[in-house]
Amino acid sequence: MDVVTQGVLGAALAQACAPAERQRVAALAGAVGGLLPDADIFIRSATDPLLSLEYHRHFTHSLVAIPLGGVLAASVTWLLLRGRRPWRELLAPALLGWATHGLLDACTSYGTHLTWPFDQHRAAWNLISILDPLFTVPLLWGCLRGVRRSTRLAPALGLALALAYLGACSVQHMKAEVLQSKLVQARGHAAVGLELKPSLANNIVFRSFYEWEGEYWVDAIRVPWWGAGSVHPGERHPVLDTEALIERFELDEVQRADLERFRHFSDGCLIEDRRFEGVVGDFRYAAVPDSVAPLWGIGVDGLAPGEHVRFGRFSTLDARMRGRFVDLLLGRTEEPRPDGAEPGM
Repeated sequence: MDVVTQGVLGAALAQACAPAERQRVAALAGAVGGLLPDADIFIRSATDPLLSLEYHRHFTHSLVAIPLGGVLAASVTWLLLRGRRPWRELLAPALLGWATHGLLDACTSYGTHLTWPFDQHRAAWNLISILDPLFTVPLLWGCLRGVRRSTRLAPALGLALALAYLGACSVQHMKAEVLQSKLVQARGHAAVGLELKPSLANNIVFRSFYEWEGEYWVDAIRVPWWGAGSVHPGERHPVLDTEALIERFELDEVQRADLERFRHFSDGCLIEDRRFEGVVGDFRYAAVPDSVAPLWGIGVDGLAPGEHVRFGRFSTLDARMRGRFVDLLLGRTEEPRPDGAEPGM
């Protein structure tokens, strides 16, 4: 998730487990532990843009990295405090802070190498958006009040509220799954790779997509906190024909390897972006939940021999896209279908 949430979650757990008189130092060590795993963003190359993509949320986010990470975070905190606190006093809160990071990232839709080095699977439980104020605010309140009042009750309460909200996100996801299943049945599709991902900063609108007969189908599924949910049919797009793309753009060995690296990162969900010539997009994510337009992709057009592919982000929202997202969130779209059926079915 965002850096603020990672820091305050680490701080809140460390404070909730620390004596009242150690709230400030526990908050600092927990926050450092909660933030440091994202130092992997500095693993990058000027010539290979996919390197940073591969190693973000990688080994530093693994469960096996927690002990060493805790030691590192405690040492960094000790340096920040200029040795005014015993290093051993900082280890436990730093360990707790580091431990929260990978688990929280696994709750999002992005994917995290939680079980590295035992396998290369990216855990993505799709419970919460990478940015959600309703999760963050209780944690921030608890941390600040704990530091000001020297009490462990406030961070414990903030932590409980955040976990309760995460539980509510899980319920929302299950409700959306029911509608997704009805939608696929109504279409008569033998869907492959069914996915449900929460849209930005909410647990009401989900991006539903799957593959059927060489095409990706994407829809928005709205599940309000109370009342009936609804399906808003979206777009479809052909699955990428990798061999045809390689032949058309005459990709060499380096570029073919890059395409495979991006395919692995994207869980195989690749399309050729309609908006840009020679851009392969990650179909899993879009700014508007029922849209095809990917948030990022790689450019394979006009590459010199041996040159790595280019990586680009396309996250700018125009007025139409913002309006569509708000309409979906507030349920203002026309003719939502509560049973997942579409006209003529």
